[in-house]
Amino acid sequence: MPDTTPWEYSLHIPNDLRAVTVSRRTLRLVLTLHGLIGLVDVAELLAAELVSNAVRHTKGPAALRVRWSPPGTLRIGAWDTDPEPPEPASPALRAEEREEGRGLTLVRACSDEWGWYPLTRNGDRGKYVWCEVGVARRPVTRRPA
Repeated sequence: MPDTTPWEYSLHIPNDLRAVTVSRRTLRLVLTLHGLIGLVDVAELLAAELVSNAVRHTKGPAALRVRWSPPGTLRIGAWDTDPEPPEPASPALRAEEREEGRGLTLVRACSDEWGWYPLTRNGDRGKYVWCEVGVARRPVTRRPA
């Protein structure tokens, strides 16, 4: 049974691609301990995309932030040092033609809501990209090929 009290975790990560795996495993553990095993798969996918973007497209450190708001909303976000807005891939391009932006397309498709906002702290600029999923979210079903 999911927690009925709100909670939040932050994981500060270096600019290292190995941080994606560390973030996914940490998130899996946190969600499992809070009784949210039904959200683990989609949450891991979303966190991996957000953290991957933060690490690949910036030069500084990053952070993963996870917040549970009862009765059933999980917000996953990644902070990075690049103040520029995230750019989803152009829908006009075929998937195999896209060099970047596929992760945000996945985030948009697999979350209930997503967004971003700029951040300034101690004179440093950056951004926070977030998405939300709810416990009532139904799994995506695929049609047979």
